Amino acid sequence: MRLFHVDIKRFEVEGLATLKDISEELGLSVATVSRALNDFPEVNPKTKRRVAETAERLGYRPNRIAQRLVTGRSGMVGMIVKIRADMSADQTFFEVLTGMTAALASRDADLVLAVDQGDDPVAPYRRMMERNILDGFILNAPVPQDPRVAFLQEQGIPFVMHGRSADAVGYPFYDIDNRAVSSDAVELLLALGHRRIALMNGEARFAYASARRAGFEAAMAEEGGKVPEAFVADIAPNESAAYALALRWLSGRAGPRPTAIVCASTVLAAGVFAAARDVGLHVPGDLSVVAHDDALPQTRAINFAPTLTVTRAPLRDACAPLAHALIDHIDGTPSEVLQTRVRAEMIVRESTGPAPEGESDPWP
Repeated sequence: MRLFHVDIKRFEVEGLATLKDISEELGLSVATVSRALNDFPEVNPKTKRRVAETAERLGYRPNRIAQRLVTGRSGMVGMIVKIRADMSADQTFFEVLTGMTAALASRDADLVLAVDQGDDPVAPYRRMMERNILDGFILNAPVPQDPRVAFLQEQGIPFVMHGRSADAVGYPFYDIDNRAVSSDAVELLLALGHRRIALMNGEARFAYASARRAGFEAAMAEEGGKVPEAFVADIAPNESAAYALALRWLSGRAGPRPTAIVCASTVLAAGVFAAARDVGLHVPGDLSVVAHDDALPQTRAINFAPTLTVTRAPLRDACAPLAHALIDHIDGTPSEVLQTRVRAEMIVRESTGPAPEGESDPWP
């Protein structure tokens, strides 16, 4: 067996404390200090604490090259964002990006961002892995039977998912209960006497959208009856698409108009509000609206007129759990310990009210 010696000291940043400085301060060997800082199991916890405290006090910062040579890790994780053909990205991504960068920094890790415009969802991950610079990945926007999951698992690369590709999965994730997002909204509206409730859902290709549709249909089946297919729609996440669909629903061209609409986002709710106004309907007197709110600055629910009732789960709340779960997984924590599902908060505001008098009959 060939042994290689790494001269860590020559990789240290000039002007900062060195391993030798720490060793002299504590009366330990340079080798022991190095092993303590890199969390080697043969170093006892008390010594590790002493070394870490002294390193912090002296301002020691290891060079990334030296750190990787010793631990086999780069301290960098990857995230790939899908860009649309028109060069626009999902606005929710940028909310996540800033929070994720800060959360990773608290664990002494950096985020490497890449852009994907191709048709093969696995290709950008394969390309980044070929460069051999990343310790793991943060995935977002899962789809059912997500091919990225199978690929990364086959390669043995740690990753964490914002969302889930199925109800039961074998990898770390942070997700909201998307079935409950819809069912909670339906239960509120049913309690207000609404029976003709429509769903303006997100894009069908995403896993969250199928979960929200399932939650909506199950909740309606219990008390509200079966909803005509024309009033359950999966659409693009933009205000103009929502406006066109709501105009069709509220003008009666698709059948008896709904008295309430559940929207997948505040962006869609903005289109519904505009359509209601243009056909002469008032919110909530003629139409109640509930949306899911990720607390985006561009479409704040509190700024709607009237203010918007929402199921609220801010995207920024996912950033720290995702970052910590990935670093913990890289450190060896099992996947099943790193699976978090939370329930969105229901915030009732002015956009929901009793069903209009004489219009509480179920869908025909």
